[in-house]
Amino acid sequence: MKLPARGLDRDAVLEKLETYRGRDLPWRNGRSFGIAFDGGREVESVCREALARFAYDNALDPTAIPSARRLDMEVVGIVTEKLGGGPGVTGNCTSGGTESILLAVKAARERHRRLKPRAGRPEILMPRTAHAAFRKAASYFDLDVVETEVDPATFLADAGAMRKAVTERTALLVGSAPCWPYGVVDPIPELGRLALEKDIPLHVDACVGGFLLPYFRRLGATFPEFGFGVPGVTSVSVDLHKFAFVPKGVSVLLHRDADFRRGQTYVCADWPGYTIFNPTVQSSRSVGPLAAAWAALHFLGDEGYLEMARQELEGMRRLIEGIRAIPALEVLGRPDFALVAAKSDSVDVFHVADELQKRGWDVPVQLRCHDLPASLHFLVTPVNARLIPQMVSDLRPAVEAARGLPKGRLEGALTDLLASVDPDEPHGKLVSRLFSLAGIEGTELPERRAPVWELLEALPPEVRREIVGEFMNLLYTPEACPAQSG
Repeated sequence: MKLPARGLDRDAVLEKLETYRGRDLPWRNGRSFGIAFDGGREVESVCREALARFAYDNALDPTAIPSARRLDMEVVGIVTEKLGGGPGVTGNCTSGGTESILLAVKAARERHRRLKPRAGRPEILMPRTAHAAFRKAASYFDLDVVETEVDPATFLADAGAMRKAVTERTALLVGSAPCWPYGVVDPIPELGRLALEKDIPLHVDACVGGFLLPYFRRLGATFPEFGFGVPGVTSVSVDLHKFAFVPKGVSVLLHRDADFRRGQTYVCADWPGYTIFNPTVQSSRSVGPLAAAWAALHFLGDEGYLEMARQELEGMRRLIEGIRAIPALEVLGRPDFALVAAKSDSVDVFHVADELQKRGWDVPVQLRCHDLPASLHFLVTPVNARLIPQMVSDLRPAVEAARGLPKGRLEGALTDLLASVDPDEPHGKLVSRLFSLAGIEGTELPERRAPVWELLEALPPEVRREIVGEFMNLLYTPEACPAQSG
């Protein structure tokens, strides 16, 4: 790919960009239950306009662009009020849930180093269902992760197990509201009591549903308290680019007070350039996403979000009812929010996902993890909630079609392949053989993905990391990029 010798006109540029979308998932059609957080075209239109107007403004220096700080603090204030925060609560908007979690972990690490300088390498103590971003934060910031089992029936964090795992090295406790895999809200009040007793910060990851959960409660749903009304909670992360329906990427990280927030920031005054103060990981960043978040919050307002929550809650309940009416499927736990996982003991859920794909539905899968089963994973939005009766009517024949397809057919071949591996065999050759076994040609996944998921699930975690990492490295090469010509 080379820069054109002469610039294209505006229409040609935009037309070319549109052609690049040809293979993208059509997530606006309401048939995706995966990566799309769709609030509808009206809110999208308002957000697009706000994003465009502020796209080139830089939030690096709030004294030069005070509108950036005002937008940030007004968005933070709205989320603080929703989560029961008082006047001492402080925070910032970030680029997403991962950045919010990174900063919460960094703040906890700095506090631990300050208060317990001889305790050793700090640890994050969390239930197995906590988001992978905590592992990423531990990798970035040199912490260990200590996982505890969850209740096998409810998939909730086990506060008793976490209590037993606390040590002098524990720098942060983690709970989810809700957890991504199962949509359940952990027993945050119990974790808060543990946090106070042990004087350890407690972070609540409310990224995926925290903004709408208060509306679910207003509509009659019941689940544990999870915000700053819970003693012991020291920080909360809430993504607005999920269920507040704003563009990527806007999350909010809140701290109970400025002392807990202290370690989040970075200041550098020891270089010849300008003094750097960064409350987030990024230095320069566009004000556009902040403006879009502010626009969505004010466009929809309290009544608008209550209606969005009503559509999601009703859709979630219809989905759960529909899944439970299919004998081969079982809903995992009792979802508190619009994330529903379903397993099967009689059919391969990977084949079910493929059969749904044939019928025009995008439903992701979750691989088996330790003693937690493989499952279909449904994310309900106000847009796809309207099509749930249609989706459920297609789910039943998809399950029946999957019943006749082979289950576990790769296990024997994989066992033989791994047993035959020469320790001195080049790494790339092994990965190539694994790709071939799953039907992957280069960077093209097969039309039916069940063999890929089956292969990944059967591999030991360390080998799974290697093969996924190798695939993504191949994917991000110029040779693998489609439509290089023209």
